[in-house]
This record gives sequence, structure tokens and C-alpha cells, in this order.
Amino acid sequence: MKWKKSLAGLSSYKPGKREEEVMAELGLTKITKLSSNENPLGTSPKVAALQANSNVETEIYPDGWASSLRTVVADFYQLEEEELIFTAGVDELIELLTRVLLDTTKNTVMATPTFVQYRQNALIEGAEVREIPLLVDGAHDLDGMLNAIDDNTTIVWVCNPNNPTGNYIELADIQAFLDKVPNDVLVVLDEAYIEYVTPQPEKHEHLIRRYKNLIITRTFSKIYGLASARVGYGIADKEIINQLNIVRPPFNTTSIGQKLAIEAIKDQAFIEACRISNANGIKQYEAFAKRFEQVKLYPANGNFVLIDLGIEARTIFSYLEKNGYITRSGAALGFPTAVRITIGKEEENSAVIALLEKLL
Repeated sequence: MKWKKSLAGLSSYKPGKREEEVMAELGLTKITKLSSNENPLGTSPKVAALQANSNVETEIYPDGWASSLRTVVADFYQLEEEELIFTAGVDELIELLTRVLLDTTKNTVMATPTFVQYRQNALIEGAEVREIPLLVDGAHDLDGMLNAIDDNTTIVWVCNPNNPTGNYIELADIQAFLDKVPNDVLVVLDEAYIEYVTPQPEKHEHLIRRYKNLIITRTFSKIYGLASARVGYGIADKEIINQLNIVRPPFNTTSIGQKLAIEAIKDQAFIEACRISNANGIKQYEAFAKRFEQVKLYPANGNFVLIDLGIEARTIFSYLEKNGYITRSGAALGFPTAVRITIGKEEENSAVIALLEKLL
């Protein structure tokens, strides 16, 4: 086969082991997955009720325009419907963005470490990837990113809060950054975890009208608890949305996914409860880190914590796994002595912390 040359040296995404597989390997009767930043509280009771009584005609193609969901989301953010695009998770939106803007003559700027799919999709398109190391506290080096932009740059990625560090860039700093980015360079502000930020930042969706080169990406996979439904969306100027729709598959979000997302976004009381629970979980880890001088806890603003224990990451990961907790080794994330742990329920956080204390 005459494969694209850009695929050489790339590998496919390898998901973690299934819980059943880990239990069988280690002889465990229970395993708690804290590796993929899923919502430990599940999803809204309204979503659960819809799932139990869903009447989806599976033989009929879904609404390719996601009309009902589009109306609800536009109303929620006070946007025009044409300022939205819906995709099969943010993963697909990232793919569409690289497809329309990157090729072998272009480059893209991003932090490192950050969400791996920016780099993966850029390399698939044959583009040059310019990675700017995070600052010592795990924050974006925005000045360094600005300096990396040249005439061939087409996309700049800003993950906020950043995955895997959890650092959050204040809105004023985002705007100062946008003021300096050339108008023909698209800034992707990936806000997959924005609903977890406490206190919540002021509404800023209307920035897309001031900055025509901005797209804000969000998802129903995290705080809304719809990871398996695969519904993400982008907020941007109509011209950006129009270009993306040219390459967007016609039926890319499912009927059930659209319906579940509508119920999920309507139940903001559940979202607030999730936000409070998550904030309390972060406090548990902060208290733990204060008790041990050798422990470094990166600023946590998502639904996960990145903890550096000064111990080889694989050792920490294996130790927690043997004790029934699946986490994410920092070795694969650019942090060789750290682990990333999804914030769980209070008792789950306490159990993990107790294990870490024993390890130290």
C-alpha cells in the first residue's frame, strides 16, 4: 500500500487495560478506574431517565445538523446557531481543524506536555509541530508560544485547563495573548475541563465575535458524564464553522448522543453538585501534599491531579494498580516521577491518598 509518508513513525492510540482484564491479571475482586478523567458521579438523573425510556429509531440516520441540540446550546450560551459545530467528541473536531488548516508546508504551535491529540493529528497531516515547554509550575509559556509563530503557522493550541498539569490561564491573560496572535492564525482554546474550574470564570463565549481567529472547544464527555456518547462542540465565527462543515461527516453525532446531551446541559444543578464534589476532592489531595515536603502537586483546575512523588512513575502506577486503583503513569505524559489521578468520590480519594502515604 502507498501509505502517507507522514504516518511513518506514528503509532495508534492505545487505551488502558479494561477493568475486567486488570482484575483477572491481579486476582482482584474490585477495581476503581481513575485514569481517564471520567465523572465519578456518572451523569444527570434526567439523562438516566431518558436512557431508560429512549425511543431512538436506530434504522434512521441522525439529524446531521443536530438541530434540537444546536438550539438548546445556542440558547444556553446566547449564541447564534451558526456559531456552533457539533462533532463526535472534541477528538473529531481536532481532526477537522488539522485537516482544513495543516499540510506539509505549514506549522502549528502548542505547549508540551499537553493533550496528545493536537500533535498526533498535526503529524498525520505532515505539518511541523512546534512544541513550547511548560513553565516550571506547569503553566503555558504564552510568550514562548507567541515567539514561535511565523508566516507558516496556521494553528495555535491552548488547552485550558491544561491536560495533564491542570493549570488554568485567567481570562485576562487569554485576551492579552489573543491580542498578539496574527489575525490569520487560528487559536484553539480547548476548554474540555472548563466546567470544573472553581470559581467559575465569567462567560466568555462572545470572545469569538471580537477575535475572528478563535475557536472554543468543549465536550459533554467530562463533567456532563457522556464520554461514551461522543458529543463535542466548537464555538467560533460563522466563517470558521462554514469551513469546518465542508469536511465534517454528514451524520457524525448520533441520535441518542444528541438527546442525552440536551438533557445533560439542562440539569445545571447536577453540574454544580459535580463541581463542588470535585473541588472537595482537590482539597483532599492538597492537604495530602502539604504533609509531605517531597510531594509536588500541580495546580488542579480540572477533574484530575498531577502529583510528583519523586518516585519512578511506573512504580507508583503498578503499586496503585495492585491495590485496586488504575491511574495514569506520568512517564507517558512527560513527567517521569508523577502520576495523574482522576478525582473520585470522597472515599476513593481517601483510599488512594492512604496508599500513597504508605508508599512514601
